[in-house]
Amino acid sequence: MAKESKNNNDKLKNRTRKKPLEILIKIFKLFLWTGLIVSVLAMAGAFAFYMHISRELPKIETLDDYRPPVVTTVYSADNKKIGEFFTERRFVIPVSEMPDMLKNAFISAEDDRFYEHKGIDIVSIARAFIKNLKAGAIVQGGSTITQQVTKSFFLTPEKTYRRKLKEAILAYKIDRRFSKDEILFLYLNQIYLGSGAYGVEAAAETYFGKRAEELDLSECALLAGLPQAPSRYSPFNHPERAKERQSYVLNRMATEGYITAQQAAEAKKNILNIQQRQNYFEDEVPYYAEYVRQYVEKKYGRDALYNEGLQIHAAVNVEMQKIAKQAVEKGLRDLDKRQGFRGPIKHVEDGDREAYLQELSEKYKKTPLEQGDIVEGLAIDIDDRGKKVAVSFGDEKGTIPLKNMGWARKPNPKISYSSAMIGKPSQALKAGDAIHVELLEKNDGSNIWTLALEQVPKVQSALLCMEAETGHVIAMIGGRDYSESQFNRAIQSRRQPGSAFKPIVYAAALDKGYTPATVILDTAVVYKDANMTWKPKNYSAKFYGPTLFREALTHSRNLVTIKILKDIGVDYAIDYARKLGIESHLERNLSIGLGASGVSLLELVTAYSVFANQGYRFEPVFVAKVLDRHGKVLEEAGIQKRKVIEETTAYLMTSLLKSVVEGGTGKRVLALNRPAAGKTGTTDNEYDAWFMGYTPAYITGTWVGFDQEAPLGRREGGSRAAIPIWLDFMSKILDGKPVRQFQEPMGLVYAKIDGETGLLPIAQSKNTYWEVFKEGTAPTEYTPKPEARSEYDDFFKNNL
Repeated sequence: MAKESKNNNDKLKNRTRKKPLEILIKIFKLFLWTGLIVSVLAMAGAFAFYMHISRELPKIETLDDYRPPVVTTVYSADNKKIGEFFTERRFVIPVSEMPDMLKNAFISAEDDRFYEHKGIDIVSIARAFIKNLKAGAIVQGGSTITQQVTKSFFLTPEKTYRRKLKEAILAYKIDRRFSKDEILFLYLNQIYLGSGAYGVEAAAETYFGKRAEELDLSECALLAGLPQAPSRYSPFNHPERAKERQSYVLNRMATEGYITAQQAAEAKKNILNIQQRQNYFEDEVPYYAEYVRQYVEKKYGRDALYNEGLQIHAAVNVEMQKIAKQAVEKGLRDLDKRQGFRGPIKHVEDGDREAYLQELSEKYKKTPLEQGDIVEGLAIDIDDRGKKVAVSFGDEKGTIPLKNMGWARKPNPKISYSSAMIGKPSQALKAGDAIHVELLEKNDGSNIWTLALEQVPKVQSALLCMEAETGHVIAMIGGRDYSESQFNRAIQSRRQPGSAFKPIVYAAALDKGYTPATVILDTAVVYKDANMTWKPKNYSAKFYGPTLFREALTHSRNLVTIKILKDIGVDYAIDYARKLGIESHLERNLSIGLGASGVSLLELVTAYSVFANQGYRFEPVFVAKVLDRHGKVLEEAGIQKRKVIEETTAYLMTSLLKSVVEGGTGKRVLALNRPAAGKTGTTDNEYDAWFMGYTPAYITGTWVGFDQEAPLGRREGGSRAAIPIWLDFMSKILDGKPVRQFQEPMGLVYAKIDGETGLLPIAQSKNTYWEVFKEGTAPTEYTPKPEARSEYDDFFKNNL
């Protein structure tokens, strides 16, 4: 019994011993199953979350066709960059055009394990995670270059863990699909590097004025230091910080073994030539570039213009454009002086002069003074006895002799400038006047400038030059200063052309049977209608009696022109003007013969080009070629011309307009010393002054006037106000070029005529010369003998 009891006790003890073990085993199994289930659930949840996130992710396949916004560039005919249009200033270049040290600099600064990781750098992420936990916020990203590509192309810059997860997934996918060089291609072309530059090519030009492939080590390191904070490390605004960041990049490159410590040290010593990016648009040909911009946007759309990287080749010649700008500036300054002195910029009182001079001193330290500059200065002493004015511009001084300011009379458009020159400096200036002066030369030894008094012109001008035989517009000035006014007076403005319109009437008359020897009576006429009475008169207010067609145009006779227009018909003349390229509205009355309807300078140049081109009208070409970003030609302007008048008519007009230059209102053009034809134009009250002229090579038109119509001054017509600009420009662009003659077509004959009657001469004829005619139109009658003249004169008086 006792034994049985003992066995029972032993069994009980064994059970007691086994129970905790079984419990532990069961607990372990429970934890094991629970962990397994949790892991499976976690994995399922993670997979589900991954699938959910993945559905939100963009397709990385879009990177196969990398097509970012790039710069549209405009080039001149002489292959100079004259304009850029963009939303993001970027030039995409292949990795092969990026120096190895440039790529290595970015890798060292941004992702030193770039070639080792699979798009995500776990070490960097862990390091960033710990720092973020300590900071209690996201303060470090630990992003790889591949992750930066994903953020730039696909994600927002927000700092959340959800976005970081998306970024990591995308980076991994991108690394599996693309090679490291392909990823670098995307990164280095896409990244923003400050100052409006996207990508390394644009940044190289922005900061150093060169291409990326031309960068040296020190320059590469500076660019590689910018992605972290382009504004903070801007070499323009914060050169010290930029230098510190450059030093950091060079040290990283040395640590990573891309360069030696000695190379890094030498690169740090290099003085960087940081230069402000040139504003091609405003610096070169702004009016022309803006016209091209409008043309391309209208034809191809705004997106193509600003994002598609078009290559636009304009017809403009930059060197000729510079000559045109200089000619306009000089012509307007000379005219402005003839109009008189409008007074100083301001008057500076005694107590303020020192501060004012200090401002000038600081200003000219940044931009040193050079001969030919027009600068602001302060008149400090007026010496009537010595006939000079002492001027200071801070640290430097100069003197204006009376001869260089004698023009500074009070403005009065009713009197000639030459009769109102000032006799002493005090008539124009007093001490304390702030003025503009031109630096002429610096006197030897004294370091004192000789100066000329200047002022900013208010009058405006336009110039347009078209190349004969192509229609290419090689120069266009739309105003004195684009920065002050973007209104293009060569194209947008419609002004009365005055007598510059007369050649259109005369050309129309030649096709109606008139000849250069036709006689028209220059006498008073009066035209009345229900609303008004019109009494046109000649500029000289005189009447000249019987006048030959050639003489009438040579001397710009208004009354003869009106009679011709009335004879051929206003509607016929308007239709003729349309053929020549005049598209503006023309009033259906006789006043159009005197240029009373407004036209553009471009229209007149086009019309005159028909005379220069033997009757062919060339469409003006501003854009010669447009290519897309891949170099495919989208358009190419060939020579677009059509015959609108007979060759013989065109040549007769050239012959007639040569007479204007040789003996009429355009005589100043004789200084060109080569064949030229043209016509002046002056409107009532000298509001507008024109000269339209051409040689066998170029057709150029100039206009001068105030935007708000006002008199240019007494006798300031086309001859005095417009021709000097035309002559200055044409003489320079033709300098060194061979002299060409106007080509004479078939179908013309020459006959000697009497200069008074237009008929064949007789022995008693006093003025005879050879005249040109279309075949079959030369005179066949002889001039009446002196005793028969009275009857001849009576005929004109009664019939014309």
